[in-house]
Amino acid sequence: MPTSDSLALRDHNFIWHPYTQMKTAALPIPIVRGEGALLYAEDGKSYIDAVASWWVNLHGHAHPYIAQKVAEQLQTLEHVIFAGFTHPAAVTFAERLIEILPQGQSRIFYSDNGSTAVEVALKMAIQYWQNTGTPKRKIIAFRDSYHGDTFGAMAVSARSAFTAPFWSYLFEVAFIDVPIPGREEETVKQLEELAQDGDIAAFIYEPLVLGTAGMVMYSPEVLDRLLEICQQFDILTIADEVMTGFGRTGHTFASDYVPRKPDIVTLSKGLTGGTMALGATSCNEKIYEAFLHDDKRKTLFHGHSYTANPVACSAGLASLDLLLQDGTQQDINRLSLRHETFAQGIATMPGIAQVRQQGTILAVEFEAGGTSYFSKWGDTLYSFALEQGVILRPLGNIIYIIPPYCITDEQLDKVYQTILGMQELVTGKRYFEPPTNTTLHD
Repeated sequence: MPTSDSLALRDHNFIWHPYTQMKTAALPIPIVRGEGALLYAEDGKSYIDAVASWWVNLHGHAHPYIAQKVAEQLQTLEHVIFAGFTHPAAVTFAERLIEILPQGQSRIFYSDNGSTAVEVALKMAIQYWQNTGTPKRKIIAFRDSYHGDTFGAMAVSARSAFTAPFWSYLFEVAFIDVPIPGREEETVKQLEELAQDGDIAAFIYEPLVLGTAGMVMYSPEVLDRLLEICQQFDILTIADEVMTGFGRTGHTFASDYVPRKPDIVTLSKGLTGGTMALGATSCNEKIYEAFLHDDKRKTLFHGHSYTANPVACSAGLASLDLLLQDGTQQDINRLSLRHETFAQGIATMPGIAQVRQQGTILAVEFEAGGTSYFSKWGDTLYSFALEQGVILRPLGNIIYIIPPYCITDEQLDKVYQTILGMQELVTGKRYFEPPTNTTLHD
């Protein structure tokens, strides 16, 4: 039992954690320091952050270059209202983002996180049709998608236990199946049928990889066909690159694999290298110009207290500097190749249902129950990984790796070995007794 002055017990006295049933949850692991791909706990144990702290960390923890740029900004300007004012970091960051974003993006609207970036995108799309005099109400999304936890983002996400208490409050969305290999034509047909309705405002999608669905993957070719249908029927397209952006899929953006480009792109997570909270929604000039009018009622009435925070923008600029360096691009290629090799080696092993890989993202689906968030295997595999000193957050029977790009080959080998240990657990060749967690109310 932790001592009364430990961080874990102090946390228990005051904090409510995300995605956590606080009655039965174990005391949290207190992390006091980070360096590279490692996180160090209060008791001195180190953990490999194989999920990049919810997919946000690109370059490693406490990166000195990002820390330097943040410190410099704090000495100059910590924040300024962004309505009627601007500042160098926001302008420079927007300019540099437009340079690397998918072709056609021309404007940046800043917000606070991935969910709010999606909210902005949805409001842009819906109000675009209002402003142009042809109101459209409906949104199309993938059936198993996840776009965030605010109300608009929940509405275009999968109906699940996460959103069940709020279903009656969510607006109508038309869902189509994910075009996984072998099922592409079904999805294309579904979209073609829905597109006949003249009331479709936009199609929002996670390009190539659906994260929370279990790292479900589909091809650039079928996505291009879906975008072609949307263009044919004048449906706006929103690429949710919150998870896939900034090198995760191998290219800078997943949309870079697809010939046709979206009208709107949402960004967060890796936007600041995992250093600061920041979101951004980009759009093409057609969208932007629909809001230019002498009538102020056609304004996009959206904003946040910390919109375009200078410190966050400076962190983003520093992260972008690092991302575009040859060394980082080499690391992305190294990770992608190593994942590919490991995937080929494990794919035919007993207990493995499927292995999926796209760039630096690797998912291993075990033949053990379902992918439900409430699967007992999720807790078992999570505890096993922690015992090995590796942080992995299973999606039911699916384990995924999205590490910081700086992870070493030795650290990556340890992660792979941990997954092989999980394979032995699933097939009954290894015995593991999950630690008896001291719950919060014992």
